[in-house]
Amino acid sequence: MEEEKVQEEEMSVESVEDVETQEEETPVSEESAKKEVQSTLPSEEEIRAQLKGLPGRWYVLHTYSGYEKRVKQDVEARIETMDMEDYIFQIEVPMEEVFEIKRGQRKLVSRVRMPGYVLIRMDLTDDAWRVVQSTNGVTGFVGNGRNPVPLSEKEVVSMLTPVIEAEAAAAAQAEGKSVKKKAVVVSPFEIGDSVTLISEPWAGMPATVSQIDASNQRLTVMMTLVGQETPVELSFDQVRKED
Repeated sequence: MEEEKVQEEEMSVESVEDVETQEEETPVSEESAKKEVQSTLPSEEEIRAQLKGLPGRWYVLHTYSGYEKRVKQDVEARIETMDMEDYIFQIEVPMEEVFEIKRGQRKLVSRVRMPGYVLIRMDLTDDAWRVVQSTNGVTGFVGNGRNPVPLSEKEVVSMLTPVIEAEAAAAAQAEGKSVKKKAVVVSPFEIGDSVTLISEPWAGMPATVSQIDASNQRLTVMMTLVGQETPVELSFDQVRKED
């Protein structure tokens, strides 16, 4: 009897161990995986900590529109050729993912977040200022001419968050993780635009855009019905913008 009892206890222990092993080997759910991927993107506090304590101060350069990436490349080349590594540390062109809507079709594109502007981290010595100022495509520092005001910590975090998030997303993708990018929907319309309705029952009637809901691709137009201005909600593909 005692031997049978011992055997039963041993079987019970083995069953518990099997259950514990099964629990440890339970696969991660899809929802948990999504949360894990989201956790790879840094929080605002982590971004603030990453930017804090870096040498130099952040300034804004004004450039010719469309020359932002070229200015970044040229400044980085001049840093090396003119031995400015100890004074000019980093230059960034913040980008953003946007959905552009043309002819009713949405297309995901990457574009410069602040056209005509570039961010640069540097010690503002006379030599460093001249190297940057004389770079092709640079029209000057934003601020007080020769003595521009550096960005505040809050401004730096706001402007560089897309850069750091993009770097984190790229690193996660390199590890085989799927990262959902945040994209802004860009409307082809602006408030006050003159449009023509192209869907029944008001096809051919003129109207004026009064409200825009870009994320849902809808807008409100003011049109004249029975002699009165009347708001009508439509989708982007129900109107045509007047040239």
